[in-house]
Amino acid sequence: MNGIHIFLLCLAGIFVLLFAARPKRPQTAFTYLKYIVLILIASVVLAPFFWLLCSAFKDPNVLMKYTFLPKFSEWSKATVNLKNFIELFKSQPTMEGKVYFWQYIINSLFLASITTIIQMFFSSMGGYALAKYDFRGKKFVMFFMLASMMIPPIVLLAPVYKLIVNIGLMDTYWALIVPGACSVFGMFLFRQAIVGIPNDLIEAGRIDGCSEFSIYMSLIMPLVRPMTGAFCLVTFLGSWNNFLGPQVYINAQSKLTLPVVLNQYVGVYANQYGVFLAGTLLAIIPPAILFFCLQKEFISGLSSGAVKG
Repeated sequence: MNGIHIFLLCLAGIFVLLFAARPKRPQTAFTYLKYIVLILIASVVLAPFFWLLCSAFKDPNVLMKYTFLPKFSEWSKATVNLKNFIELFKSQPTMEGKVYFWQYIINSLFLASITTIIQMFFSSMGGYALAKYDFRGKKFVMFFMLASMMIPPIVLLAPVYKLIVNIGLMDTYWALIVPGACSVFGMFLFRQAIVGIPNDLIEAGRIDGCSEFSIYMSLIMPLVRPMTGAFCLVTFLGSWNNFLGPQVYINAQSKLTLPVVLNQYVGVYANQYGVFLAGTLLAIIPPAILFFCLQKEFISGLSSGAVKG
């Protein structure tokens, strides 16, 4: 009998005791059972994150010896230390000189932020045009957009790569920013959110002398703030975790992003799992902070986009 079996038996015992203590109010026991099940599911979901947290601080020599942290009595400089983080932030000699890990963090933050801002701007403008303007071929454009979403992005890698080489954007961040400047998925989301805004509000803005861009910035965007927050979070995570793009289009070591650099610690020529896990732990922090800041907008944005037609 292992620890999981003992834990499940304890939970079952608690439920039986609660049910027996209040036989006239069985719903109370079921309520406790519901929370116990939720705690159990949360424990299963959070177990990998807890394992990552423990592994990042374990010495590389005992990394695989213990599932999580060793017993408290076995804690020492030989088992639990900051060696992985110290090794992570050491300078790396490259052909361009010394490169530090914090430079990769700045590269990822810059690329994810600028991609999110540009993509949010153009996608929202496209969604606004599709929602509130009538023009010839509008239905064909919508059909073409929805059809293009069915094509896997990996299929377009070769032609996009050739285009990037021909226009001279290789080894620059423009090779990652320009192809993703406008998202079809984002335009569709914003279109779904904006189509429910009354046309009378837009007409009132025009009567008051607002330009079309002022109506878009002052009237439309504040009303779709939940969708904007949800889209920014999804776009930031997509750019932050993008591995294929920087791996293909970026050659200079000093311009690489976190996913590519972390992959180098567990490649053919190196197996620094402890350093890799320490870097992975640090790479989770910025997206987690952004998620907690935009959690309210993310939930309400997804729900509003799901019910509006």
